[in-house]
Amino acid sequence: MSINVIGAGLAGCEAAYQIAKRGIDVNIYEMKPTKMSPAHKSSMLAELVCSNSFKADRVSSAAGLLKAEMRRLDSLLLKAADYSRVPAGGALAVDRDVFSKYITDTLMADDKITLINREITDFPDDEITVIATGPLTSDDFAKTIYSKYGEALSFFDAAAPIVTFDSIDMNRAFFESRYGKGDGTDYLNCPLNKEEYEVFYDALVSAERAPVHDFDVRDPKVYEGCMPIEVMAQRGYDTIRFGPMKPVGLTDPRTGHRPWAVLQLRKENASGTMFNLVGFQTNLKFPEQKRVFGLIPALKYAEFVRYGVMHRNTFLNSPKVLNFDFSTKVNNNIFFAGQITGVEGYMESASSGIIAGINAARRYNGQDSLLLPDTTMIGCLSRYISDESVVDFQPMGANFGIIPELENRPRNKQERGQAYADRALKDLENYIEESVII
Repeated sequence: MSINVIGAGLAGCEAAYQIAKRGIDVNIYEMKPTKMSPAHKSSMLAELVCSNSFKADRVSSAAGLLKAEMRRLDSLLLKAADYSRVPAGGALAVDRDVFSKYITDTLMADDKITLINREITDFPDDEITVIATGPLTSDDFAKTIYSKYGEALSFFDAAAPIVTFDSIDMNRAFFESRYGKGDGTDYLNCPLNKEEYEVFYDALVSAERAPVHDFDVRDPKVYEGCMPIEVMAQRGYDTIRFGPMKPVGLTDPRTGHRPWAVLQLRKENASGTMFNLVGFQTNLKFPEQKRVFGLIPALKYAEFVRYGVMHRNTFLNSPKVLNFDFSTKVNNNIFFAGQITGVEGYMESASSGIIAGINAARRYNGQDSLLLPDTTMIGCLSRYISDESVVDFQPMGANFGIIPELENRPRNKQERGQAYADRALKDLENYIEESVII
């Protein structure tokens, strides 16, 4: 007897790894490369379809605390991230191909894991199964999920373009991380003065967008964390100057002053031959992307190796559907994991895969499910997606707002974040020892 994992993205790979390391056979069902979604390009497992960044790595940040907890739970994806890391200041960013290959090779070398390349459109209710098909769940399988659980929501997500380094005008760009963090080469900055910004802004808000098919979704939404740059810009002239294009902490070496606005580029691969336009998720038509983004002086002659795209994301109304262990309320043999549960972000998705995988293995062995302490980021995310008091459920990423307040709350933000982390990791360590879950 084995456990099924449907979907080999970040959450599915983490779930399969956690199940197999506990000595249980796993069948991973993945429709690639037989069938590809509009956003996927690679045949490898754990493909990163949007950014190559996993956000901040410092433990005093919410994103960093989440990673620290995942490391303590033996996260496969963080092993891969450490192996494929590229410079990104205080963030953890990876060479996406090296990252995916590490995970693919690791799982395929495990004799407890069998990969079956086939699209799944239904699943048995009497077999322990982890569904981790993600925000790009195929239409046929989504219909099956809706028929069994209902309460599904959808929204649209967007990805940023990538350009070649050789095509960037380095006379109009400079390497520097905000406030001098990192080694100074982690981010490439493309500054604009006031007149240049006004020309760019006017072109951006009036540019032609690609049509978005509604995929039979009645009420598509754009999630705030992946808001297309052109949509954000329409909120006001200064909105993106205080967002993705904020110039604070930077000095243009040509003028000796802070730019009026700046676009930051981040390495897309370890060799630094490609750079990602940070925060520039977009749904502009491809020719419009080249025209409008080419108005940024350093990108006048930029060669785009990937244009921004917009695609559908699907997630459950999890408080009505899921328990804290990511099993369904109507059938404890069926687990969900990843962004389809309403956790938002790469690492959040992967962390849910860890918990779903551990609890699926425990179900297999006749053990009670685990719920991490509510002082931990993972524990709080588990509680959030299963909290029936949440009425208007929307995707949630790691943040300190979902964690219980500290008894003696430091005023300094950095000290406060460190205090949250110290408490969480201490409680997690004690819980792991008591529960014997590693």
